[in-house]
Formats: sequence, structure tokens, C-alpha cells
Amino acid sequence: MRLDKWLWAARFFKTRQLATDAINGGKVHLNGQRVKPGKDVAVGARLEISKDQLSWDITVLALSAQRRPAKEACLLYEEAPESLQKRQAELERRRLDKEHHIAPDERPDKKGRRAIHRFKRAALDD
Repeated sequence: MRLDKWLWAARFFKTRQLATDAINGGKVHLNGQRVKPGKDVAVGARLEISKDQLSWDITVLALSAQRRPAKEACLLYEEAPESLQKRQAELERRRLDKEHHIAPDERPDKKGRRAIHRFKRAALDD
């Protein structure tokens, strides 16, 4: 089975084109080597997938040509425990960063935008 099709069926990517782009971009490695989207995947193969600054280190357990629900898709692979811990730590770090980031309650109105423009102009003139 093609690698891009398996990644799509296992729900790592929303479309096959996104899977193909990731493979061509070097974000997916099969058994430690960079491959092409048409490379055949077999049971027992090891995949390293990088997506959105997260990474997975998985072993292929089954093949499926059809995209199934997420509960069934997760049965197609097994993730290494270290990979899972690393990914969960990164997600937790992101969550904490988002909590501590103070975002404005609303966008500035016309008067506020004018004040921002005056402030920026004054900083450039100095």
C-alpha cells in the first residue's frame, strides 16, 4: 500500500495531497530514510512523522485502504511510549503558554487605531 494513502487512512493528514506534500517535504521518514509518496508500506515498518511542530514515532500494525473513524484508525499503528510522552509534554507546554498569554479583549475602535498610528509615527520620527 502507498505511504501517502496509509497516512491518509490512519488520519495523520486530512487529505492525500497534504500527506504527499509532507512526504515530499521530508516530514515523514520510513525506517529512518526519506522516501517518496508511492513507497510501499508493510506491517512492522517504522514511521517518523513531523507535523505542526509535533512528532510521532510509530510502528505500522495493519494496512487499510479506506479511511475509517478515528477509533478504528488508531488501531493501524502503535506509538512508542517516549514519543507519546514527548508529544504530550509539548502540548502541555503550548497550553500553559496560551494561558499566560494576555490577549486584548477586543479590537481597537477608530479612535484607538488613530492613537496607535500616532504612537508608531512618533516612534519612527525619533
